[in-house]
Amino acid sequence: MSTKRPFYTTLYFRVLVAIALGIAIGIAFPATAIQLKPIGDGFINLVKMTIAPLIFCTIVVGITNMKSKAQVGKAGGLAILYFEVASTLALVIGLVIVNVVAPGSGMNAHPDQLDPTAANALIKAGGEHKTTTEFLLGIIPDTFFGALARGELLPVLLVALLFGFALHGLGERGKPIAAAVDGIGHVIFGVIAIIMQAAPLGAFGAMAFTVGKFGVGSLGSLAELLACFYATCLVFIFGVLGTVARLHGFSVLRLIRYIGDELFIVLGTSSSESVLPRLMDKLERLGAGRQTVGLVVPAGYSFNLDGTAIYVTMGAVFIAQATNTDFGLTKQLELLGVALLTSKGAAGVTGSGFVTLAATMDVVHGLPTTGLRLIAGIDRFMSEARALTNVIGNAVATLVVSRWCRDLDLEQLRRELAHADQKQQESR
Repeated sequence: MSTKRPFYTTLYFRVLVAIALGIAIGIAFPATAIQLKPIGDGFINLVKMTIAPLIFCTIVVGITNMKSKAQVGKAGGLAILYFEVASTLALVIGLVIVNVVAPGSGMNAHPDQLDPTAANALIKAGGEHKTTTEFLLGIIPDTFFGALARGELLPVLLVALLFGFALHGLGERGKPIAAAVDGIGHVIFGVIAIIMQAAPLGAFGAMAFTVGKFGVGSLGSLAELLACFYATCLVFIFGVLGTVARLHGFSVLRLIRYIGDELFIVLGTSSSESVLPRLMDKLERLGAGRQTVGLVVPAGYSFNLDGTAIYVTMGAVFIAQATNTDFGLTKQLELLGVALLTSKGAAGVTGSGFVTLAATMDVVHGLPTTGLRLIAGIDRFMSEARALTNVIGNAVATLVVSRWCRDLDLEQLRRELAHADQKQQESR
């Protein structure tokens, strides 16, 4: 007996219906549609309130899951090196493509149109330029809990890193605290899951306001961003990850076929967390050592989110383009640096990418956070590509780090991939 849910009962379907209704009201009753802005605003505020605790818990748990000092020194160090290089490439590719295609150009959604107080706030922020020293000192919070209470991202990251490494150093004595933080993290994931049930309302309000305020032409820009993002993810998977895989003795296409069942689950749930145990089991069957898999995969779920990295740069630059915000090379390099940190605080759950984008825009000087409502309506359709790219990226990362640590049975890897290909051909 099949337990598969009918499509019309899924969140995906409800978001589709909400977007269609938002577009219809925006076209037929633009004045009324503009008044629906608070619905989209409320959803964005719900998402933003989870930023500080989500980042704190995922960073701390990611560090404490590193099994031993030897692993941290070797496999952990190599994994972090790989994560940083891969994330940087993902960010740069997203940045280049969104600048070349410029999907937000011509939308002319000025910040003061999105929120009457936004322009004044932006001008005020522009007059408070901080020196490098002031910026660096500002990362240090006044109190340990002050960073969490105020929700300022960089202080939260600093506190989480210090707390995580100190907790890791406690060994057995720190395990109950680590388990408690992990438990709180799961509660935060649960909160995000609840908030995501309101995604249809958020999408409805955001889309109705966008179409009502900026006309039907705004739909073209959003569709262009969506297509641009999916194309960029494919370029990264088959270009960057494909090259990395080939250099390490395997094919990324054959790997994708091998973990195909897991990828379909991710596609259906928009969450990479849903396949974590299955992915680890399959990577071990491919010949990667258990200890390396046990370190790299969980760490990658916090520190190696390539799809989220692409999304953050493309989303931020799209908003700058759409709002005619001056966002030159210097600002984009600042975005790149901040995103290298913020993309490490995302989790493999639906909606966390939007949380990360909101967090990044809060930090980057000069970006109008009110622009988030422009893409709130289509975020749900970008989450699948984010999650799929994240899972494939972590599978490749695990095999690569295993090879570097001489903990990969290359013959078993090739045998397993060939056997999976043969079974797939026989089933046709």
